[in-house]
Amino acid sequence: MEDLRQWSEQDISTKKVIPAITRAGWDVVSQVREQMTFTDGRINVYGKIITRGEKRRADIILYYRPNLPIAVIEVKDANHQPSSGMQQALNYADALDIPFVYSTNGLEFAAHYRLKVSGKTETGFGMENFPGPEELFKLYCETNGISAEVNKVISEEYHSDISEREPRYYQQVAINRAVEAVAKGKDRISLVMATGTGKTYTAFQIIWRLWKAKKKRRILFLVDRTALATQTMQGDFRYFGDKMTKIEKKIADPSYEVYVALYQGLTTGEADPESLESEKQLFKQFSSDFFDLVVVDECHRGSAKANSAWREILDYYSKATQIGLTATPKETADISTSDYFGDPIYTYSLKQGIEDGFLAPYKVIRYILDKDIEWRPNSLVLDKSGKPIEDRIYNVSDYDRNIIIKNRTRLVAETITKFVKETDPMQKAIIFCVDIDHAERMRQELVNANKDEVLKNHRYVVRITGDNDEGKREIENLINPESPYPVLVTTSKLLTTGVDAKTCKLIVLDAPINSVTEFKQIIGRGTRIDTDHGKYYFTIMDFRGVTRLFADSEFDGTPIKDIEPKKIENEKDIPSIANEIENETKDAPELTPQEQILFDPNAEQSKPEEKPIVEDGSVKFNVITRVVSYIDPITGKLITESLTDYSKRKIQESFTTLDEFLKKWTITEKKDTIIDELQSKGIAFDELKNEVGLNVDEFDLILHVAYGKKPLTRRERVEEVKKHDYFGKYENRAREVIDALLDKYSDQGSTAIDGIEDLRVSPFAEMGTPSEIVNDFFGGRDQYMATVKEIQELLYKTL
Repeated sequence: MEDLRQWSEQDISTKKVIPAITRAGWDVVSQVREQMTFTDGRINVYGKIITRGEKRRADIILYYRPNLPIAVIEVKDANHQPSSGMQQALNYADALDIPFVYSTNGLEFAAHYRLKVSGKTETGFGMENFPGPEELFKLYCETNGISAEVNKVISEEYHSDISEREPRYYQQVAINRAVEAVAKGKDRISLVMATGTGKTYTAFQIIWRLWKAKKKRRILFLVDRTALATQTMQGDFRYFGDKMTKIEKKIADPSYEVYVALYQGLTTGEADPESLESEKQLFKQFSSDFFDLVVVDECHRGSAKANSAWREILDYYSKATQIGLTATPKETADISTSDYFGDPIYTYSLKQGIEDGFLAPYKVIRYILDKDIEWRPNSLVLDKSGKPIEDRIYNVSDYDRNIIIKNRTRLVAETITKFVKETDPMQKAIIFCVDIDHAERMRQELVNANKDEVLKNHRYVVRITGDNDEGKREIENLINPESPYPVLVTTSKLLTTGVDAKTCKLIVLDAPINSVTEFKQIIGRGTRIDTDHGKYYFTIMDFRGVTRLFADSEFDGTPIKDIEPKKIENEKDIPSIANEIENETKDAPELTPQEQILFDPNAEQSKPEEKPIVEDGSVKFNVITRVVSYIDPITGKLITESLTDYSKRKIQESFTTLDEFLKKWTITEKKDTIIDELQSKGIAFDELKNEVGLNVDEFDLILHVAYGKKPLTRRERVEEVKKHDYFGKYENRAREVIDALLDKYSDQGSTAIDGIEDLRVSPFAEMGTPSEIVNDFFGGRDQYMATVKEIQELLYKTL
């Protein structure tokens, strides 16, 4: 009998576990997936270096049907207890929504049931007693209330063809839960999925399965953007073919089965203006029971408000099952997603999407301008008509809302331009402004700041707002990765949601935002990954203190209904002016008057108030603080300290004292292993050099930042070594090689001279092959590496 303790985990899986489940009746080809990877691995950005974290992978997943994973098995070697892998397997089961969880060492199985079954929650049994697929599915149905009728619906497969990918794991969970809920008769359902995680694809698969199972025969998919309707019909929904139509052009055609419609089109209908009001509403041309399924995209918008024109559509089709999809459920005093659609049956957050590697991480550059904190005009400051500005305190919440100072807009535009030119002049960027007027002024300033690029193509800078047809026609080009223009786009509210700009690398916030819902929608414009076009992460430039909302408990959690704003009873409760940028409480309107009319035709269009405009240079703005924040690759939280302070802390966590660091540096043959280790902790050496203003070797950068030592340039270190003629004992060609190594260190740093492979390039290549140099000039590899070590010790001798 073989000793299993000598077997690897893979041996245990192949020779013991797979035979055990096969004997139980599981089909290895169609029901068993080994080494199932279900995430992409978190993207980590260290300066210009981009890496992927570890992917999550389950040893074995068992599928009752292709769309129903029912059991997960974690395999350990025979030196472990059977239950040693249980906690790991339970984590996988939580993510994948799998009810039966097993761990094994090849000798026994440990079992954990995530359903309410009789007996123990966790138990064990021998290798010969693994349950078969019918046994597990029967238990699943009995404990989960799956009747024969429900089973008929949930057994319908996903749509797939040879060119289509499988649903990602979280999409599969969302689809399965929604289909099962509908099959069981639940009539109001909500799904929360972060922007960029495929809500439309998920909606398509839900609708497809319910439609193919004949559970739902007439379906309405509601969107709030023309671009979304077009994307939907040309994208995933195209498989409905001639069974699908878009509701438009005044007439409701009842001959189709799947309908795509805009809220606006259904509520106005562009009908005869002399007809009755009810006849203007196109949705009433269908009978109230015509649709038996209504799926609402971005359901946090107008449909969540009880008295909105859009809610009237859902109320009219109240007999239909209704599913709401959103990235940002909204819970306020008069708008509640959960009150109407119920608590989400599944949530996949931005944080989880970044952790899994399906969404792009971000870094934040926060700017504070001097007069954003506090500014009081003197009598010499006049508006464009020559009138003095009202004498009061102004701050960041006033600019472009209550007063326009053109120099501020100009400084913001110039700051954006400087960043873009230093990083990538062709990176697509969306600049969010206070209102349409502000967006136009920002466009003008960006045009003037980017004259060279605008001369190449006038569409380098465009404004996309609800009142501008030329701008709106550019949405298609903005979202098309193959279209280089437009590059810099100014907007107010129109692009906060529903625009899939995969290659957007820069989000600029120059509007006061206090709504976590709106903030999440805006951030979602940058979260998509597009590796084909080099998009792995994005940058947020914040000029209004908006990114404080990342710290809000609601940002990645369940929204809590707003309560009455706290009244300030005493002046001492008023926050200090210096902290006003962090505690701004005036929220921007949900939509500007011009755009409100686009999304709710019954809204009154109010005349905007006149704002004083300061056009001359009498009021100057300056950047007084620039803070760069990063996502900590370990905790996933935004690091708000400076890169220098963060780097110092991380270096000292690895090397508590200077002596400890020097000892490790001295004994480590390959210095880049130390650099790589520190980079894996989030230290971006290139950006750190820029922040501290030093172009020195990583060794000196570490000494200076972490231990306060005066840094030396590489050239200074080389001159110190040459001055003492430490290598006088070497002659002829060996001395030439040493001098060349010193020069190479001076140009490129220690990692460029610490291996024999470094001898393959000029000027060493002219001296001979690496083997010839090592053997003929130094007497062998050991002697050459000893010389390299001596060079490094001498270079780093001076602190």
